[in-house]
Amino acid sequence: MFMGEYNHTIDAKGRLIIPAKIREQLGDHCVLSKGLDNCIAIYTAESWEQLSKALQSLPSNKANARAIKRFYFGSAAELEFDKQGRILVPSALREHAELQKDAVIIGTGDKVEIWSRERFDAYDAEVADSVESLAEGLEGIVL
Repeated sequence: MFMGEYNHTIDAKGRLIIPAKIREQLGDHCVLSKGLDNCIAIYTAESWEQLSKALQSLPSNKANARAIKRFYFGSAAELEFDKQGRILVPSALREHAELQKDAVIIGTGDKVEIWSRERFDAYDAEVADSVESLAEGLEGIVL
């Protein structure tokens, strides 16, 4: 399970160090794709395969299914880590997440997210005020 929050910087070439604890769980390579809330999602090969199968099962005659397939598959990139534990984040994904220099890497259980520091701080402040009401809507989970 992916957990924790890590602060890193992206270098001028678009390379980002992925923390060792996360790399250990990802294995030799990972898949990056656009994520919801303007972040970048990082998947293990296995979890990407599961998501891919679920997305491919959606009916192509539905506009929302086509849109979600384009969102995930169109931006996806399979990446390997270099010797320093870095990945080269594709420019289209950096633009999607508005990543300039400061990045936040967050474990969310089943996947990892990369956020720009500025966007994450704004999101976190917004959600902090409503966490209790969000938790109330969860049935069967004790937090």
